Amino acid sequence: MKTILLTGKHGQVGWELQRTLAPLGKVIALDAEDLDLADAEAIRRKVREVQPHIIVNPAAYTAVDKAESEPGLAMAINGIAPGVFAEEAKVLDALLVHYSTDYIFDGSKQGAYVEDDTPNPLGVYGQTKLAGEQAIRAAGCKHLILRTSWVYGARGKNFLLTMLKLAKERSELSIVDDQIGAPTWSRTLGEITAQILSQLHAPGRMQAELEKLYGTYHLTSLGEVSWYGFTTEILQQAAIHPGPALHPIPTSAYPTPAARPRNSRLSNDKLLDAFGLSGGDWQDNLQLCMQELKASARA
Repeated sequence: MKTILLTGKHGQVGWELQRTLAPLGKVIALDAEDLDLADAEAIRRKVREVQPHIIVNPAAYTAVDKAESEPGLAMAINGIAPGVFAEEAKVLDALLVHYSTDYIFDGSKQGAYVEDDTPNPLGVYGQTKLAGEQAIRAAGCKHLILRTSWVYGARGKNFLLTMLKLAKERSELSIVDDQIGAPTWSRTLGEITAQILSQLHAPGRMQAELEKLYGTYHLTSLGEVSWYGFTTEILQQAAIHPGPALHPIPTSAYPTPAARPRNSRLSNDKLLDAFGLSGGDWQDNLQLCMQELKASARA
């Protein structure tokens, strides 16, 4: 029975992973009160104590704008901690699964980004996430880096829940319409991660074959939309009446401390080729998430 060390158990991705990984082994799930990811030595002690076969690290410093004024803390959690996990995984011959972001790219590409496109993060958050990726690769452990985008879910803090709240409080909403990406349900990340690990640890897999499968993959829902288009779909599916009037605005009309990439599209072709897995259409996934929200509201 494999031991799986999971971080960020109360986060929107960690919450899903705690459930999807349960059939694969003994999940030891931690959150900030159990392990301070800004403390490198604490990470080493915990990994050596648990002796996991697999480390799954969805936890991150995700306050994109606040990171501009807290670069040291963001780097400790997003940049240094993944490298520490990787170094300890190397010693144990464990597999590290780590999640990264579309924010490592500057958004200037015309089409969807592929895994080996050159990163050029626009802000501290993206810079620290890129540093985490680089530290994992430098450590030389068995790893999967799963880059995703625009994550939302039925719990935590995310764009979906914010829009549903604002829609009930305001008569008008102005939403950015010139940033394009794929809204990705946190459950999709949990389920596909579990499916990938099931394939990697299937009986009879040869080590040489596995070595070819480790590395970096893009994992998002399929399709593309702007934040304005995403909001429009959210309010249509939520059937909030009367809903607020929506106004599309350019990024320049909504200045933030951290710059965002205009193009966050990530190609999932490599994931499909390697594992035969797909994140599914973003609108279909949103509908499933909305059904969960409605069911929990009735409970």
